[in-house]
Amino acid sequence: MIRVLIVDDELPARERLRRLLGGMEGVEIAGEAVDGITAIEQIAQLRPDVVLLDIEMPGCRGTEVAASLAEPRPAIIFCTAYDQFAVEAFELRALDYLLKPVSRQRLSEALQRVREPRRESGKLPPAQRFLARAGERYVVIPTASVAAFLSEGGLTKLCTHDREYWMEPTLNELEERLDAVQYFRVSRAAIIRMDEVKEVLPMPGGNGEVTLKSGRKLEVSRRRFKDLLDHLSGASLP
Repeated sequence: MIRVLIVDDELPARERLRRLLGGMEGVEIAGEAVDGITAIEQIAQLRPDVVLLDIEMPGCRGTEVAASLAEPRPAIIFCTAYDQFAVEAFELRALDYLLKPVSRQRLSEALQRVREPRRESGKLPPAQRFLARAGERYVVIPTASVAAFLSEGGLTKLCTHDREYWMEPTLNELEERLDAVQYFRVSRAAIIRMDEVKEVLPMPGGNGEVTLKSGRKLEVSRRRFKDLLDHLSGASLP
């Protein structure tokens, strides 16, 4: 059984997808969302196998929703009235890109691909932007603005030079999506962006302390300290 989440801000579009899915064997509608923010919450709660995702929506765009999802993530099938987002969609490793009005045949073909084993090449590329919460709204933050990711009280904090935001993915989930050249996990509670490192200080006992350009100081665990120095040395090579 394939569990599908429908995400679209327009009621007629959601009703059409419900009708199409209702006539397909082995498909169950797990839920619906009317905007990007609700979609993120529903994906985390319902864990659907597939998300039929509109692009132009209130709150945040469908492509921003897809870019924010950590592995393992559901298969993404974009359903949109616009064809200009296709390149961006497939950069996000969308399973398919259906133009509205979605036909039964195209939707059936896309869902059939979900049933096929996912190949290694289907993995997401390293994240280039992140979706984070600032109060009641979501903002998209490019990777170049990130200084560090921190785990605090079971929640994930994204730190830039001068702001802090909250995110859904855990550090373990983020680590799978991050470019290993650009980012380094200095401890169980922190991942830093290498370009933000200003100074590294050895500490008694074999651990250390890293100072970021923002002035933030973070502990480096003993078992990761030498790897950090090696990583910095390698990153400095032309």
